[in-house]
Amino acid sequence: MTAHFILYVADQKSSARFYERALELKPRLDVPGMTEFDLGAGAVLGLMPSAGIRRLLGAKLPDPAEGDGIPRAELYLLVEDPAVGHRRALEAGAAELSALAPRDWGHVAAYSLDPDGHVLAFAKAAP
Repeated sequence: MTAHFILYVADQKSSARFYERALELKPRLDVPGMTEFDLGAGAVLGLMPSAGIRRLLGAKLPDPAEGDGIPRAELYLLVEDPAVGHRRALEAGAAELSALAPRDWGHVAAYSLDPDGHVLAFAKAAP
């Protein structure tokens, strides 16, 4: 099974550049309407323009572009060095939400907000 996690974004090209820098990955697909990054282990991150999902599913879907600033999704990535991933995200334009710190669930994790308002976390199991 392959899981696709699709984030609705305001500007596909700028979001693709952000994630390319933050994840140090080249897109596996980059066409008008969808950019995809292979995250490994059967997971794919997709970036779709908000207008594209409205065209696809119609007016019954609440318009993602009319959000009130509340984060709509979190991408939580287990990586070897979360400090490096978090730093790359900040350098790519993310806003820091929480620096790298031990968390109650047994991970150390750092949180940021991507340019579209999605929470991006880099984490690893605590030693």
